[in-house]
Amino acid sequence: MINDNDDKNKNDQADERGSLPTCALIRFRPDDQPRTAQSRIDDLRQDELVMVQTDHGLEPALVVNGFHPCGFVGKQSSGDPSNGKQSCSYRSMGKRPMGRQQGTSTGGGRDSVHAKTGIPLVFRRAEREELAKYRNLQIREREDFLSGRQLIAKHDLPMKLIKVERFFNGSKIIFYFTAENRVDFRELVKDMVQKFRTRIEIRQVGVRHETKMLGGIGCCGRELCCNSFIRNFAPVSIKMAKEQGLALNPAKISGVCNRLLCCLTYEFSTYQQLRRQMPKPGKIVTLDGRDFKVLKVNILEETLEVNTPDDPEQVITWQRHEWQRCEPDKSRGKTQTTREREKKTLDRIKS
Repeated sequence: MINDNDDKNKNDQADERGSLPTCALIRFRPDDQPRTAQSRIDDLRQDELVMVQTDHGLEPALVVNGFHPCGFVGKQSSGDPSNGKQSCSYRSMGKRPMGRQQGTSTGGGRDSVHAKTGIPLVFRRAEREELAKYRNLQIREREDFLSGRQLIAKHDLPMKLIKVERFFNGSKIIFYFTAENRVDFRELVKDMVQKFRTRIEIRQVGVRHETKMLGGIGCCGRELCCNSFIRNFAPVSIKMAKEQGLALNPAKISGVCNRLLCCLTYEFSTYQQLRRQMPKPGKIVTLDGRDFKVLKVNILEETLEVNTPDDPEQVITWQRHEWQRCEPDKSRGKTQTTREREKKTLDRIKS
């Protein structure tokens, strides 16, 4: 017998899924990281140009792939290169709901950000004029880059220009550069304003953000993590390399940016968890009434190399099922003064 209530619930769930907008992965620039955007256009094709609402109005973006209900997508995080602050429209997404922009279309009064997911909204496909303007925009950015380098050389400033971003509506140009120290570029800005006839913004970034923006291939042979999927840099320390038993050779543990590899953080917590379960090197442990000294710990293989005080030359390898049965000799790790203090404390309690 068919239950009418069950059929009704199934139809309601299907209608709810059908009413959800789809989400697509987009790029604001060919070398930019993919970002998630909401879209009610369910037949978008890869590499198709669409117009997306941002903090600075409508901006063009290329469709990458990945269509699925927006209800299963988390809130978008920003990949801004300037320490997480909102900046250029090509990198500022998902920070906050974006209202109507003056002088721009808002898609018939619809909200620019989905109420539940907080991700940007694809309004429509780009028109032919916008497609031509988008292609010309990349050419103009290359020209702006060359002009910017010439102006920097003219003022003889100790700075390296790495990237230029021009807003789609031409309201602003952002110049990104690196330098060892702070640079006074006030006169440079004046010349740039006279040349480009628009708002100019110059930003100094670090070497890690430079690598993130330019991209490249890492020592593993893959595309750089910071350029492909990492949005915010996590702190990396030399302790992470030591914990994982890596050779402390700068050439081995440094990335393209000459800083510690970001991937050192990926398995650090796993190594810490496994190491807590195993005795530390130098400790004395007891197994079947015999004392052993831990010489070496292999985290990945979960093995110990030990020897006995009677025969230090003989090294024994313990597997996991063996060292799990051993007991630590707590008294061996204590000094004579500590043992005497504990004995006096026990005598005082007994008396």
